[in-house]
Amino acid sequence: MERRWVGLDGYEVVGVVCAGRQVLRVRRHGRMVADCTTVAEVARHVDLADLCEVIPFPVQRPVEPAAAAGTSSHHR
Repeated sequence: MERRWVGLDGYEVVGVVCAGRQVLRVRRHGRMVADCTTVAEVARHVDLADLCEVIPFPVQRPVEPAAAAGTSSHHR
């Protein structure tokens, strides 16, 4: 699962493998800003305190409709 952080002003940080090494890719509004090898490099582009990790929720199965309620012979 890919880890992803988003921040203010359209910033996004994702871990990717580039040229055989892992880097933190900084994007803004979908455009690449930089590939950073350290968190300090990321901090040059975006305030780390503004980043929030995006946590995907599990896909929920559709709920089956409830069985139709019948009447009891006691209420007739």
